[in-house]
Amino acid sequence: MASAVFANVSPNPRDIEVMEGAEFYQASGCDLIIAVGGGSPMDCAKAIGIVSTNRQHVLEFEGVDNVEIPGPPLICIPTTAGTSADVSQFSIINNSGRKVKIAIISKTMVPDVALITPETTLTMSPYLTACTGIDALVHAIEAVVSTANSPITDVHAFAAIRLIRENLQKVMQNPDNLDYRGKMMLGSLEAGLAFSNASLGAVHAMAHSLGGLLDLPHGEANAILLNHVIAFNYPVAGERYDAIGEALGLKLHGLLPKDKLKLILEDINGLKASIGITATLAQRGASKNDIARLAENALNDPCMVTNPRRPEQRDIEIVYEEAL
Repeated sequence: MASAVFANVSPNPRDIEVMEGAEFYQASGCDLIIAVGGGSPMDCAKAIGIVSTNRQHVLEFEGVDNVEIPGPPLICIPTTAGTSADVSQFSIINNSGRKVKIAIISKTMVPDVALITPETTLTMSPYLTACTGIDALVHAIEAVVSTANSPITDVHAFAAIRLIRENLQKVMQNPDNLDYRGKMMLGSLEAGLAFSNASLGAVHAMAHSLGGLLDLPHGEANAILLNHVIAFNYPVAGERYDAIGEALGLKLHGLLPKDKLKLILEDINGLKASIGITATLAQRGASKNDIARLAENALNDPCMVTNPRRPEQRDIEIVYEEAL
């Protein structure tokens, strides 16, 4: 069977690349798409598909349920354990003109087939393993506290939290161990099933804004923001975060809320430090001059809709400032 390879995909895939890919798809006479790689090529493939069938510019699909016609058959073969793009209804694309990541969310983009195996993750570098692992953990945490959570999404989200907390450090220390890799891949899958149905929250909304403006790695941006967003949300979602703490292996029974929050944040900080994620936003190129624009973009991200605490722009600016 004849095939054609489109490989002009950058980390944080851009609208220009999607449109180029759709033109390539049509010119090559293709009738299905196989996406191999991490979240970037899989998100790009989803977007290429819907552009090809709907004959619209990719930016016109921004938001929730704005895709009328499904893309062509899509097979995803993930090579990272974190994004869950292989099972989700999300595609995140960088609007290169506005320098902001847009979220396209539609069940028409859920891949038809996902071929998931830990062997494909053996080529990841240590830092990519760490960042994608934290990305998966954030997917699960945000699914738990999302205002669209349900008993069904909770099953997947809590399973993901336990799997990732128990195995991320192990896989960093034993990168060729397929058992640990397999458990991380399963954790990523469970997290994907959770957030694709429950959606996400402020961590992802703010990380999308950072990725668009500064081209930061998505998992690293999530990791930097996670503790600060938990502290912001905890007053209105304390019981949900306490349940997350228990899934992380913490003993919180009988403690005051402030002490529970402290233990949860310490555990997550310890996990991040143990796998080498210690940077601040300032160390990654962000400055106070960026904050107003970052906050404005984050506030308009669809993921913010299901955050448990509804923020004002100044609230988001403060969270960014704390992460500098």
